[in-house]
Amino acid sequence: MYGPERERPCPMCTAFLGPLAANAADIRQKIGLAVISRSPVARMQAFADERGWRNLPLYSDAREAFGRDHNAWHDDGDWPSYDVFTKDADGTIRHFWSGELGGTQDPGQDPRGAPDMTVLWNVLDTIPAGRGTDWYPKLDY
Repeated sequence: MYGPERERPCPMCTAFLGPLAANAADIRQKIGLAVISRSPVARMQAFADERGWRNLPLYSDAREAFGRDHNAWHDDGDWPSYDVFTKDADGTIRHFWSGELGGTQDPGQDPRGAPDMTVLWNVLDTIPAGRGTDWYPKLDY
């Protein structure tokens, strides 16, 4: 979402996290939830405050250990993903499911993956023209 090299957060990640933030208190009643970025937590929190996001737990992976372990941080940039982990009764943590962006689209197609769970795309996919290829979400309008 907000690698240290970025001046502003990724608009696609922001479009995904907005609705997630709106429902974070409800979601956290059932599961653990974490948003992980390579930026310092203070920088992420300042953006969350700007957007009015509350109840969205933010964590920094400044050393990149977690992201590299589960294939999110790459030398050519970040591959945003949505990952689900489980914890067995014996304490073993397992990677259960993920959706990611990162070059998985067919030639000529827009990348699709984790952000497809965003309400924005669900709504645009229901209109006659669909989401199209000439529009991208912005941080400010």
